[in-house]
Amino acid sequence: MGGSNNAVTPLARLYGQPMHDLPQDLYIPPDALEVFLETFEGPLDLLLYLIRKQNFDILDIPMAEVTRQYLAYVDEIRVRNLELAAEYLLMAAMLIEIKSRMLLPVRKSDDSGEVEDPRAELVRRLLEYERMKLAAHQLDALPQLGREFWPVQTALEETFKVALPDVAPDDLRLAWLDVIRRAKLTAHHRIGRAELSVREHMSLVLRRLSGERFVEFQDLFDPSAGIAVAVVHFLALLELAKESLVDITQAEAYAPIYVRLAYTPN
Repeated sequence: MGGSNNAVTPLARLYGQPMHDLPQDLYIPPDALEVFLETFEGPLDLLLYLIRKQNFDILDIPMAEVTRQYLAYVDEIRVRNLELAAEYLLMAAMLIEIKSRMLLPVRKSDDSGEVEDPRAELVRRLLEYERMKLAAHQLDALPQLGREFWPVQTALEETFKVALPDVAPDDLRLAWLDVIRRAKLTAHHRIGRAELSVREHMSLVLRRLSGERFVEFQDLFDPSAGIAVAVVHFLALLELAKESLVDITQAEAYAPIYVRLAYTPN
């Protein structure tokens, strides 16, 4: 490593031109540097900022200039925030020590015989800190998905079945009364004896519904067959519904009632 850089470093550049003195009318708020320092993550962060901001060679740090600028920042916060300044003062003492050792005659290492550079340990710490800081920025730039949380997927087996509204008993009773009313209109006064089988009429209903998607309730009855036949036919229909062989459905209240064969999944 070479000696310190004796060139005068400008305070800032304005439109590419160096500025060595601050303007007299420049107003700096009292707490400006205090807020600025609080944005750093520690003394190494501030020191690295001063070096990189002025494009100094980190392997050949001009200790006099960097120490002067570092102390200028720290002096601004010593009065306002002693707790914050404490850790920065420790680094300031280290910089002053390095600066002082560089003024002493050059010493050679006892082991290798090479010239010892007082800045070597500081350079090592700065390079290691810069690598860690860059790695932290790269990790922070990664998407959060897969880094902080992971999506969860699950498979659900669902079977869909058309849900039809249930038929209210009152609606079924009204439909049945309408069947009886129609049967009475076509009834003949005949006296006789007939054997009617509910099981037989259950077969007749199933045969009537076979191959049909829906059959209206009224269409299942033949008014000309008489009330007795209608009663047995109705009992057969209720028995089929009880055994879940047929479905009795209605789209909405007071809508027509329909009958169909019960749905049987494959």
